[in-house]
Amino acid sequence: MKTGYSPEDLALVKKAFEKTKEVYQDDRRLTGESCLSHLTKVAKKAVLLKLDAETVAAGLLHDSVEDKKLELAEIKKAFGENIAFLVKSVTEIDEVKYHGVEETTEAIRKMFLAVAKDIRVVFIKFIDRLENLKTLDVFPEEKRKRKALETLEIYSPVANRLGMGEMKAELEDAAFKYVWPEEYQYIIRETQKRMPERQKYLEKIKPLIQKELEKEKIKIIDVHSREKHYYSLWKKLKSREMDWEQITDLVALRIIVDNIENCYKALGVLHKLWKPLPGKIKDYISLPKPNGYQSLHTTVFCEEGKITEFQIRTPEIHEAAERGIAAHWAYEEVGKKEKAHLPARLAAKRAGKAGKKIRPKNFEWVKQLMGWQKKFSAKGGREKQSPAEFLESLKLDLFKDRIFVLTPKGDVIDLPEGATAVDFAYHIHSELGKHMTGAKANGKIISFSRPLVSGDIVEILTSKNQKPNLEWLNHAKTRLARSHIRLDPCLKNQPNHIFQHLGLV
Repeated sequence: MKTGYSPEDLALVKKAFEKTKEVYQDDRRLTGESCLSHLTKVAKKAVLLKLDAETVAAGLLHDSVEDKKLELAEIKKAFGENIAFLVKSVTEIDEVKYHGVEETTEAIRKMFLAVAKDIRVVFIKFIDRLENLKTLDVFPEEKRKRKALETLEIYSPVANRLGMGEMKAELEDAAFKYVWPEEYQYIIRETQKRMPERQKYLEKIKPLIQKELEKEKIKIIDVHSREKHYYSLWKKLKSREMDWEQITDLVALRIIVDNIENCYKALGVLHKLWKPLPGKIKDYISLPKPNGYQSLHTTVFCEEGKITEFQIRTPEIHEAAERGIAAHWAYEEVGKKEKAHLPARLAAKRAGKAGKKIRPKNFEWVKQLMGWQKKFSAKGGREKQSPAEFLESLKLDLFKDRIFVLTPKGDVIDLPEGATAVDFAYHIHSELGKHMTGAKANGKIISFSRPLVSGDIVEILTSKNQKPNLEWLNHAKTRLARSHIRLDPCLKNQPNHIFQHLGLV
């Protein structure tokens, strides 16, 4: 096992492995693979993600209760309460079979509940799902597609919102193969044709970049190429009418430097060397994406006139971009003999003492997930949603691509793509929403129907005499805004058929 785990950690994982080996012996899965092999792969992936020893051990044991190999009480006695909870939570999610909307919604609800108590549950589920996707070939086509679609619609978006970029990409690529097999093979063929030449080109310009950075006394940690993942590439091609000439980031160069100041200096060096493309400079360090992602991006007219994308970041930013919230549950010590799988608020507090910065973005989203789960469970009135309604709302408000806009004071507001000023106002406060008379974006009056875009500075104009009206429902895209509007006292006497027509009950 990799270094970084204490002797006690290693002993715990070894004990879990021996117990797993003992109870499964030569048992095999439907795929023909030995059960021990699958469980070992889950544990190895947890190690690669640098997760703590309890998560690695739970990865080995996670199927044992469902497979009736061990009782939960046995696990608790032998391995402790934390590992028993992880196994129990994974088992409860696994027990719900995704055969319909109700089952899918119930599985999501259980995932939310588990995440609120210990987010490591979802790490194990991600890894287990990824390993299972690799062995789908033995199942009928209907099951393969269903499992793959579940991955694209639920698991991948959750991984993305938790900032786990590498896990998101792996899940998507593994699922892509089964949902759109012909397109998957096409992307592989075309990529393999184009990749060698692109890699050769980037290897040629790397020494030039390193030389210029060293001239400016910028400490370089690494310069390496980053290949675009298949599913992400396919989505981008579809939005570009399948024109490969418009794909400028098939392979990008990633520059890792020692600190944030040098990130900006490195950006300046690149722009002195080559002219940047207008509108292609993205500063996600000072203005992170809603899921916490940070980096500097720029696209330039590079050597031989070739358009080339660069990403610039520090090692810490790179780690967070790849592993997201999982980086905060790593085996590295936060403080002396303290583990980073502590609850978020405690981990953040202790990390501050040890000088390790933890960004709260991912943790905020976990709280948002729980808010959704509670609203779904609420009883009575128009707030109650059917499983189908909940799932659709979830896909829109939480899983859809996000934008980030700013208040006049500079606060960043996270909204789903397509959101309007109406959604923005109600996101800030229901009182602001109900009294709005108009909106400005970047100092100019905009209509309530105009979709906001990332970077907009949005101002809401109000009047104390203004009240909500049904017309606003045509412009509200988020469930939060729509709920506030339709439940406002001034509209409470509207007949139900009006709300039904608008898809609100």
